[in-house]
Amino acid sequence: MWQRAAAAGRPGGGGGRGGAGRGREGRPGLGPSLTASSLRSPDRGPRSERAPRIYTKTGDAGFSSTFTGERRPKGDRIFEALGATDELSSAIGLAGEFGSEKGHTFVEQLHKVQCMLQDVGSNIATPLSSAREAHLKRTSFSEKPVLELEQWIDSYSEQLPPLRTFILPVGGKSSAALHFSRAVCRRAERCVVPLVQAGEADPNVAKYLNRLSDYLFVLARYAAMKEGKEEKIYIKPEL
Repeated sequence: MWQRAAAAGRPGGGGGRGGAGRGREGRPGLGPSLTASSLRSPDRGPRSERAPRIYTKTGDAGFSSTFTGERRPKGDRIFEALGATDELSSAIGLAGEFGSEKGHTFVEQLHKVQCMLQDVGSNIATPLSSAREAHLKRTSFSEKPVLELEQWIDSYSEQLPPLRTFILPVGGKSSAALHFSRAVCRRAERCVVPLVQAGEADPNVAKYLNRLSDYLFVLARYAAMKEGKEEKIYIKPEL
């Protein structure tokens, strides 16, 4: 999804198919694009048109492409970070579905976060060591989304009771799914930090994931409170 979105000039801005599915190698996470011939009207001839194939076999040897055109092993830390970010978006999507069932208004925020994660992925898929100016213009990641998360965190925190002890990741389906998303977010951050330290990704990407995990934690508590679920605290087991 990352390379295709970046190539369109809207890095991960919600266009295209999104994170579900592997898609064409070299266009991580996005399926093949429709061609003019595949959109031909049926009345233009008897030739039957087939939908473009999802698989291309170009990754069978264990390599994939970055947005800059590099072919790297699929075990490369760039693809590890992309995979973790994709998993994070999927986890947030599940949390959003649970939230929708309960009528939570924060679901729209979660959708926006998923769109921002597309932008995160576009930046990750554009290693600075091989990026040209044209690449950087399409995949830059500013501090503005970080500041927005901080505003959301402050808003929800003001409505919550003080946290005086460790709590367990429970509190209803919405809350538990948000806690799970938080844990996945922490892992995504751990995958991205080495890229930032190596000068391959924008530091704002790591900052965003760091704030996002805080946001998901606060939101999990908020969801439990709104649903009337009790927060379960950590109690040291007696041995």
